[in-house]
Amino acid sequence: MKRNYQNLKADALYADMIVNTEKIPFSFIYDHIKYTGFPTDIFTPVSQNTARIGDKETTTLVFALDVLSVTAVITHYFSHGATELTVWFENVSKENSRVIEELCFESRFHGEKPVLRGILGDIGNQYKPYVRDLSVENVNFVSDSGRPTHGNFPYFNLEYGNGGTMLAIGWAGTWTADFSAYGEETVYTAKCINGIQTYLKSAEKIRTALFVMASYTVRDEYYATNYWRDWFIAYNLPKADAKGNPLLPFSTCNLASDTGIPNSDGSISERHFTWRRSLEKMIAEDCKVDFRWFDAGWYIAPDLSSPLEAWWSTVGTWVLDPMKWPDKTFLESTDFARANGMKTLMWFEPERITDPDNMVKNFGYKKEWAIHPEGARIITNNIGDPECFAYTTERICKTLRENKVEMYREDNNCNPAPLWRYLDAREGEGRRGITESKFIIGHYQMWDAFIDCTTSYGGCAFVDSCASGGGRNDLESMRRGVPILRSDSDRTSIALRLSMTTSFNQWIPFCGANTKEKAEQLAIDGISDVYTWRASYLPILNVDSRFIFDETQNFDILRFGLREWKKVNPYLLKDFYVLTPWHTEKENDGFTAYTFVDPETQKGVLLAFRQERTEADRLTLSIPFAKSLILTDEDTGEKIIIKDGEFSVVFNTPREAKLFWIAYDETMIS
Repeated sequence: MKRNYQNLKADALYADMIVNTEKIPFSFIYDHIKYTGFPTDIFTPVSQNTARIGDKETTTLVFALDVLSVTAVITHYFSHGATELTVWFENVSKENSRVIEELCFESRFHGEKPVLRGILGDIGNQYKPYVRDLSVENVNFVSDSGRPTHGNFPYFNLEYGNGGTMLAIGWAGTWTADFSAYGEETVYTAKCINGIQTYLKSAEKIRTALFVMASYTVRDEYYATNYWRDWFIAYNLPKADAKGNPLLPFSTCNLASDTGIPNSDGSISERHFTWRRSLEKMIAEDCKVDFRWFDAGWYIAPDLSSPLEAWWSTVGTWVLDPMKWPDKTFLESTDFARANGMKTLMWFEPERITDPDNMVKNFGYKKEWAIHPEGARIITNNIGDPECFAYTTERICKTLRENKVEMYREDNNCNPAPLWRYLDAREGEGRRGITESKFIIGHYQMWDAFIDCTTSYGGCAFVDSCASGGGRNDLESMRRGVPILRSDSDRTSIALRLSMTTSFNQWIPFCGANTKEKAEQLAIDGISDVYTWRASYLPILNVDSRFIFDETQNFDILRFGLREWKKVNPYLLKDFYVLTPWHTEKENDGFTAYTFVDPETQKGVLLAFRQERTEADRLTLSIPFAKSLILTDEDTGEKIIIKDGEFSVVFNTPREAKLFWIAYDETMIS
């Protein structure tokens, strides 16, 4: 039976802040004065509008303060007791506003023994989990690079009293989060646009992050995880298409290593004459995927040359390289894929430009759109500028539209925050943070435009979110995109893959990894066996195979993995339970086990792994969600009846993966 996550106390708090707007948990400084909430004796109410669809209700409050129009958008989810807030500021006068500072969400939570749980970010920390006792220490997180989920991760589980609150900062730029406990009161403050201190020119508009607090009523980590996953999937996961169909698990495959041409990375080796033989072989061997992945390196360089390996330093044109793809040959390839039940995803990097002079000369670019400090290696394309935004968006949409590409994939291979601050400084005093704000607003609008583009001809209503791997997985971005690769490094060891699954999937359920174990990220060869495949079963399956140029390709194991993954799919977005302690990517001498269980059908799947250096052959597990179960071993057909919630898995060898089907069949257990 599906859990009831309703929270009447959270519903009452939402209702109260709508009536008593001074209780809205937001503060900011304007003209050196700090304002907390929106008290109506200071903020002049202009309008209030409430719209409800099902269990989701949004109230939009508009206030006047000096020359500012201040809009607070508050959404509450009655099914989960979750509330979110975004605040907009617009200068509606013809004069400059006073300076705005410290955009801050601040809330206080009451309950004994406050503990903070969460994970760190991708690069450098590999989604490592942490547990902090707030009665012993205050905790502070800062993300200052402009890629919000590298290093730190803006999702938090604050436990206190008999329950807790899940917290998130949805902002694809810089952010800060602080947690301080004072006895049984815990103060949480979250900020976006670190160090903002800017006035607004006439008609300028900025916004805050999407701040979320989702309160749950049972103090249990499993309960909190599945409460969050349930809300995330119900209200945050984008839809599959323009019809609003739910997004379901899918598979991808990149053909770049199957061309016979040297490939440095991406799809730089692909040509108009290479794709057909790979796809035809894939179809003939009955191992078709859902998406053909067309990665970096397909475009002409700004100087009109044809990049053969240096794709990273030749971005910005977003025009197909006519040497590699003459006439309509790329459209021919996407048409062929469609005719055979496959779609295409295509790589872009709109925030970076590498050769502004030649972009101006050959592609109608304007030099002032490039944020380029003297001597800097990285140049950012200023999509916060409306004219640059229109130029970039239309060029990309044109390529997508003309080739009927179903999914837009975005990468970002630089830390943009230093360049944002550089442009702030060039604007003069009192403009710190303005570039970031405009840039992030433009970025979200850009993704909306790409989704409008692809859905207009039957493509996807979501994008692939990538920023050197897992750098842009903030909640606001996840409402438009999914991380096809949750990390670039998740193309290496199975120890790392299992480590990431047991931490990352608690927070962002819809994600993917590679299907080989490799010595390094860009290696062509690697291990593809049952152990590797089962460790790779996620909602997105990124098939790493060559169909023509690999004499050792085992099509039987490829078909095995694809077919078993499809059997597992119905459970991958259901309740998730990690049954063994987390381990790092360097630890391969223990066990990993986790389950995906559908509480409505009372069925699921359990995956257990004996890593390669594990000496023990027996793993004893406690099942946290039921005392009585029947497990069926996928490999042997053996049934295991569990009566007390505990059982042992016996492995024959190291580097072995076991898959069990779960059923709550009480009638068979006496």
